[in-house]
Amino acid sequence: MSNHIKLFIPGPTEVSKKTFEAFASPMIGHRSKDFQALYREVQSGLQKLFYTQRPVFFSTSSAWGVMEAAIRNLVQKKVLCCMNGAFSDKWFDVAIRCGKEADKLQYPWGKPIDPSDLKNRLNSNAYDAVTFIHNETSTGMMNPLFEVAAVMKEFPDVSFIVDCVSSFSVLKIPFDDLGIDVMLTGTQKALALPPGGALFAVSQKAMAKAEKTPARGYYFDFLEFQKNHDNSMTPSTPSISLFYALKSKIAEIFEEGLENRYQRHLTMALMTRQWAKERGFELFPQIGYESISLSCIKNNLGIDIPQWIQLLKNRFSMTIDGGYGKIKGQTFRISHMGDETPKTIGNLLDNLDECLQELKKA
Repeated sequence: MSNHIKLFIPGPTEVSKKTFEAFASPMIGHRSKDFQALYREVQSGLQKLFYTQRPVFFSTSSAWGVMEAAIRNLVQKKVLCCMNGAFSDKWFDVAIRCGKEADKLQYPWGKPIDPSDLKNRLNSNAYDAVTFIHNETSTGMMNPLFEVAAVMKEFPDVSFIVDCVSSFSVLKIPFDDLGIDVMLTGTQKALALPPGGALFAVSQKAMAKAEKTPARGYYFDFLEFQKNHDNSMTPSTPSISLFYALKSKIAEIFEEGLENRYQRHLTMALMTRQWAKERGFELFPQIGYESISLSCIKNNLGIDIPQWIQLLKNRFSMTIDGGYGKIKGQTFRISHMGDETPKTIGNLLDNLDECLQELKKA
């Protein structure tokens, strides 16, 4: 499409022609043997990406559907929500709306979760679940997942619910080794697929807990996912198109190689951070906790961000993000995940430079 604006926003990310071609594959029955074969083929690759022996389930919903599912399936007593950005803050609201008791472990936006604070709160024995976002997309900050996972292992009766929506496949996140109970992601971030699908794994311990949790609902009932998985199916009609696209994407990922994929993402992140610093910008998150998936950059130079983005669209048919939530306009975000390469990111940064120079002349 000649009028297409290439996306360098935190999601949806740019989708390749090859992926769209796979997405456009002819329909098959979702209860057919053909779909069962497709499900099994995709399953094998997903287990490798999740680093798990457990099933990886597919939900035809955004990741928020599975976030709510985790609350409904696993909170029997009270949930502690680790909060330091727009999306982690929203977990608390989700829990309350699901009729669950919830408390906040709250930090300023851009400040990481402190594992020792979490441990102190869990010592109260008041909670049976914790929600945690690995990569807070709104602030471009990566929380210390591995350190927090070590704390959570000291509290085996507390379900560890981890949102990896914008970090999945950007770096290694070993579900089994970390002892995560629910790990979830969406199709439209680093996987560079169209929106509309969520992927998640559930530990055996969490599945046993779900069996004893009332009012799980139906559409997002973990037991329904497991029962249908055993027959290589989904509980309800899935996006078959996304399954075809996922099959294509998994093949691409393993053709590149996981370590090469992780290194590519890190290289792009370092390029973007260096570019920002050399131009006098500051990164929004606390130093040492910058995201590998996207960069959230302070507008400390007082740039007219909407005008900058419009120039980029008009001249180069590209776009970045003008900040999210309460820091919109105070920050801007550049995504460097999915199918992007150091070459495409370098091109974007050069174009941003040219537009920035024009803004300064005006």
